Amino acid sequence: MSIPRVVVVDDEVPLAELVRAYLEDAGMDVLVEHDGQRGLRAIRDRDPDVVVLDVMLPGLDGFEVLRQARAFSDAYVIMLTARAEEVDRVVGLSMGADDYLVKPFSPRELAARVRALLRRRRPALPEREGPLRSGRVTVDARRHSVTVDDAPIALTTIEFDLLRALIRDPGAVFTRQQLLDAVWGIDYVGDERVVDVHVAHLRRKLGDQRGGPRSIETVRGVGFRFHEDGHP
Repeated sequence: MSIPRVVVVDDEVPLAELVRAYLEDAGMDVLVEHDGQRGLRAIRDRDPDVVVLDVMLPGLDGFEVLRQARAFSDAYVIMLTARAEEVDRVVGLSMGADDYLVKPFSPRELAARVRALLRRRRPALPEREGPLRSGRVTVDARRHSVTVDDAPIALTTIEFDLLRALIRDPGAVFTRQQLLDAVWGIDYVGDERVVDVHVAHLRRKLGDQRGGPRSIETVRGVGFRFHEDGHP
């Protein structure tokens, strides 16, 4: 079993080193950087499993690092913010973060969050199933591919697993908690709004249109369901 790789990007050196110590004690391979540009380069070079990313960084801030990293990295990201303002959390989630912590925080809690993210690596859905087809969309788990009208589209790992969970039972309504359990894992301890963010990204890639037919319908107050032929 490979050692989990973690990149920590935080300009508070004592805090970053404390986080490093806790994560290394938990058996992880940790690299620490203290500014956004070097952090972005480390994410590209090391291909980490998890990134711990501070919002307030010299050079590139954490949001910009996350935005650029999402072009080439599917690592799980925990954002660190010194402010408890909801807007910071919403922005981070909307840009592809998976979890967040508000400073000051317990390094022990951060280590627990990282371990929870890493446990998501266990497959939640059967790997030997054949291609799943519904309407215009085909999901092939063995090839990790998705096509819409026979044209391939590129999805992140989370988007792929989310679509796969929905398309396995077209018409069925899945609550956010059910999707969190299936895709993020039962140990997930973050904000359930992360589901809405990834559904929005998935809809855009599937070609769903605002006010027009949609493959993924929001069932207000409950969750989401997949429609074979779109839903007006």
